[in-house]
This record gives sequence, C-alpha cells and structure tokens, in this order.
Amino acid sequence: LNTTALLRLASAIAPRLAAAGEGAIINIGSVVGLAPEFGMTVYGATKAFVLFLSQGLSLELAPKGVYVQAVLPATTRTEIWGHVGADVNTLSNVMEVDDLVDAALVGFDRRELVTIPPLPDAGQWDALQAARQAMLPNYRNEHPAERYRTVA
Repeated sequence: LNTTALLRLASAIAPRLAAAGEGAIINIGSVVGLAPEFGMTVYGATKAFVLFLSQGLSLELAPKGVYVQAVLPATTRTEIWGHVGADVNTLSNVMEVDDLVDAALVGFDRRELVTIPPLPDAGQWDALQAARQAMLPNYRNEHPAERYRTVA
C-alpha cells in the first residue's frame, strides 16, 4: 500500500499536471525512512521509497511547472495506532495532526522539496543533501576506488 498506491496515484496525475504546466503533488513519508536505527525495517523502506520517488518526480516535473513536496513526519496522533494495537496516549513526543498539517503547509508555501516538521534546524537536512550530492561525481568512475585496489 505504501508504495503501490503512491506510485499509481503519481503515475495517474503527473502527466496531466505536466501537460497543464502547473500543479503540485504532496507525498507523505516518514522520518523512519531516513533512519534504519528506528528498527522498523519494512515500513522504513517503504517510506524511503516515498522520499526517493518524490525527489525523482521533482527533478522530472519541476521544469514542467509541477511542484513536488515530500512531508516526513515523526510520530503523529492518528487512528493508525489503534489499528496496530497501540495506545498512542502511552507514547511520548507525539505530534498533533493539526500541527503536522500546519507545518506541511508552511513548507508547501516555502516550496520546500522535503518538509520535516519535527526537525528544528533545516541546515541539517541541507547538509545531508549537500553530502549526498558531493558523492554523485564519484558514482561514474570506470574503476573501483583506490581504497579497494590496495591490500590493507
């Protein structure tokens, strides 16, 4: 559901928005998709997919006038907790849905590509992106890096 539904919906709307030359797609992921340390492997992998798909769609659709935003909330007070047999009231640091939506809309208005409502320092996300992008030129090398060609 976390990947198939998202992909089908994006596939259905993206060409229409691109043809119109305007529009927006908002995808809801999770900070869990950034942190395998949280121990929710499969769920986290699906949320990592949401981020990757959103970033890729943004690269493809922004030149055509379509804005794509990925929102990565942390623990949020929703009915899903009851469906999985957990009492959200026993959890700490739970964001209220209204606060999440308000933050997501501020990010939308700012045209953030990735909005992480609980992250106090946007510079941390910027640093992560800069480090990731700095590695890009090295992915096209013909030979293994020197560190793999010498015996330690």
